Amino acid sequence: MKILTFDTSLDKTYVTLSENDKILSDVIVENHDEKYHSAYLIPTIVSILKEHNMTMKDIDAIGTNIGPGSFTGIRACVTAARVIAQQLNLPLVGISSLEILSRINSTPSKTLVVLDARKNQFYTAVYEGGREIKAPALTDANDLKNCDFSNTFIIADKTSAGFLKTECSVESNIYTEIHADLGKFLNSIVYEKLQKFDTEEFLWGKLKPLYLQTPPVTISQKIAKA
Repeated sequence: MKILTFDTSLDKTYVTLSENDKILSDVIVENHDEKYHSAYLIPTIVSILKEHNMTMKDIDAIGTNIGPGSFTGIRACVTAARVIAQQLNLPLVGISSLEILSRINSTPSKTLVVLDARKNQFYTAVYEGGREIKAPALTDANDLKNCDFSNTFIIADKTSAGFLKTECSVESNIYTEIHADLGKFLNSIVYEKLQKFDTEEFLWGKLKPLYLQTPPVTISQKIAKA
C-alpha cells in the first residue's frame, strides 16, 4: 500500500510518501521568499511522485493533518486531501496536530500537548502509550493551571511553554526547537489506523477540519467601506 501524507497546519509543510510502513520520500518545506510554506504543497507532491516515477493513480491512501493550527494551513491541506481522495476514490485519514506532536515523546510517561489558541486559551490533549486519554479540546488558562503535571511529558509551542513555566512552574519540550520530523509521525499514525480500521471509516466526505474555535473572518476593505 502506497500512502501519501501531508501537513501544512503547523510550523512547516511536511510531505511523506511510504509503501506500507517503509518511508520512500520525506520532504520538509519552510517559508521562503515571503511565501507561506503551504504554497509549496502541490509542487512538492508533484516532485515526489515524479522522483519515484509515479502519478496520483499509484497512491492507495491519503493522510493529512486536520488541525488545530494555522487556519490557512488547515484549509490548504484538508482541501487538497479531500479533492484528491474524492477524484481517485481513495481512503482519507485525518489526524490531529496534537496526536502528531505526541509522538515526539519516546518515554513511558503520559504526554500532554499544549498549543496556544490565543485569547488566554490553549489547545490541549493527553496521550499515553499511543492511546488518546483526553481528546483535543479548547482549555482556558485557569483550567490549565489546575492540571496535574506529575509524571507528564509536556510538548508545547513557545508561547504555551512560556505560560506553563511562568504560571505553573513546569518545563515543556518546545516542538519547534526540537525539529522533529512530524511528517514521519503523521505517516506512521495513518498507516497504523489503516491497519486497524476498515477503509469505510475513511471516506473523503467524512473528513472535517478540527476547528476547536471559530475561524477568524476577514472583511475586505471594499465591503467595510460599503
